[in-house]
Amino acid sequence: MATNEAQLSKVEKAAIFLLSLGEADAAQILRHMGPKEVQKVGTAMAQMRNVNREQVERVLGDFIEVVGDQTSLGVGADGYIRKMLTQALGEDKASGLIDRILLGGNTSGLDSLKWMEPRAVADVIRYEHPQIQAIVVAYLDPDQAAEVLGHFDHKVRLDIVLRVSSLNTVQPAALKELNLILEKQFSGSASTTRTALGGVKRAADIMNYLDSSVEGPLMEAIRDADQDLSGQIEDLMFVFDNLADVDDRGIQALLREVSSDVLVLALKGADDGIKEKFFRNMSKRAAELLRDDLEAKGPVRLSEVEGAQKEVLAVARRMADAGEIVLGGKGGEEMV
Repeated sequence: MATNEAQLSKVEKAAIFLLSLGEADAAQILRHMGPKEVQKVGTAMAQMRNVNREQVERVLGDFIEVVGDQTSLGVGADGYIRKMLTQALGEDKASGLIDRILLGGNTSGLDSLKWMEPRAVADVIRYEHPQIQAIVVAYLDPDQAAEVLGHFDHKVRLDIVLRVSSLNTVQPAALKELNLILEKQFSGSASTTRTALGGVKRAADIMNYLDSSVEGPLMEAIRDADQDLSGQIEDLMFVFDNLADVDDRGIQALLREVSSDVLVLALKGADDGIKEKFFRNMSKRAAELLRDDLEAKGPVRLSEVEGAQKEVLAVARRMADAGEIVLGGKGGEEMV
């Protein structure tokens, strides 16, 4: 792993910062992070090698500078946010949103599943009723949900995706049943109101993360079962070719987050239009280097190309969710 401070990613800087704190303090910080964040930072910490004192001082200096720009505004704001959202949206609509925003809120015990390996989640729900399986899959983040589906056979995958597509809300009884199934993995009591979950968009998000070898046959099966539904899902899916519809500012932001190695592999299987889109949003020198790398790359496995493209798309979706870019094309919101 690179240890030149100028080349360190934000995750690597976070890893150095946590390593410099000591076990107890670092553990307290990690408690407030989500499973994906902990995994990324933990991996970076494990891979850190030859970090010298100067690099640590620079990272800590950056941290102090960022903290110095902060104010006390927002301290103790949980109660204010909870009341504000409830007044604005009503208790039913606000409850789920509040739980997602406030890490210390009374979140559903289903959140514990996000800390589990996909295979473990699949094993937990393997012999449960298909509707329970669908609720669990719909609740997970799309990439994790896709990995969980990968541990089922084709027939079960089809059934789950069809059920996820038809979900809109979940009855309190269903959540209570999940509490019984997952036992100690759940925290708190089941919600007394219906919970928004699933839907065609959620099914499309999950399909986006499936391996092409799984996605193709599954989409064909959905098409055979319900042609209208398959069309709705396809319209909401965002694939690599749709990056052509992202504006130049969005592509430039995406380029700052994707490593050159991954980009070369992803573009290896892209059409000329997509390649040119990236070339013209880079400096002339960087574009020339990328062209040279593409020409020198030689034949690569299709699975490697698809894997790299999915990695780029995962970054794009994360940035879109954070409001940093706007995805166009399929799945993109129309701009007016």
